[in-house]
Amino acid sequence: MALRHLMSPLDFTVGETERLLDLAGRIEKDPGKFSHTCDGKIIATLFYEPSTRTRLSFEAAMMNLGGKTLGFHSADSSSAAKGESVADTIRIVSCYADICAMRHPKEGAPLVASLHSRIPVINAGDGGHQHPTQTLTDMLTIRSLKGRLGNLRIGLCGDLKFGRTVHSLIESLSRYEGISFVLISPEELRVPSYVRESMLEKNIPFTEVVRLDESTMAGLDILYMTRVQRERFFNEADYVRMKDFYILDREKLELAPKDMFVLHPLPRVNEISVDVDDDPRAAYFRQVQYGVYARMALILTLLEIEVA
Repeated sequence: MALRHLMSPLDFTVGETERLLDLAGRIEKDPGKFSHTCDGKIIATLFYEPSTRTRLSFEAAMMNLGGKTLGFHSADSSSAAKGESVADTIRIVSCYADICAMRHPKEGAPLVASLHSRIPVINAGDGGHQHPTQTLTDMLTIRSLKGRLGNLRIGLCGDLKFGRTVHSLIESLSRYEGISFVLISPEELRVPSYVRESMLEKNIPFTEVVRLDESTMAGLDILYMTRVQRERFFNEADYVRMKDFYILDREKLELAPKDMFVLHPLPRVNEISVDVDDDPRAAYFRQVQYGVYARMALILTLLEIEVA
């Protein structure tokens, strides 16, 4: 088979996505069965901007499969600081590793890498554009908690303009029947026009509101909270004005449906109060664990390693 990369969640068909999530489910149930499937394999984690969860999740995933890791955690600690291009970096890394996960602040950088790579490249986040492995994590979490990916009402709250996790999740879930969205954000942080136009073209029902209140949360199956991302703002005053726009606390959560779950791609700042953490509907730390299973399944899929 031809070399495959993952730049967008839409790179996988719905059928391929379902098979990957099924594999992740098998890994969750019997992780020991997969503990040596990547013996002798190496993943390179090339992170040009800071990350805790995503980078460590990829590394944990590969180590859980019996493989090894190498890489860097910031552009300053790589040859990018000397002016090396992404294309040259991936040519070099292709000599050292079997698969690569790349995060970059510039949209399209992982795609450039994939065009010059001899190993599979995974987009681990490119600017405010895409974050496909977080989407796979989110989908696995939702399917595990709700038992389905169709016929769901999803509330997305916070920074919907720069939140790449939101953009990827909308695109991917829009392929399932019975999906609708409630987009909760201040005017300045509404979803980009291309995301809105895509939903209109596909006849995906959505509403845009400003307030996170009882009427907004009524009927939601999932409330997906996001932080206002300081690093995406050019103006500090704008960030300060927006950062506390939404805070989900215990009192507000009492207004939500009892079978609704709260997700968050993390890190959180203060958009979810710590007094929510003990609520059974708070699923964001379980979401982190599902992220390891999803990335284990993805590594196996892209390396074409089958486990009976």
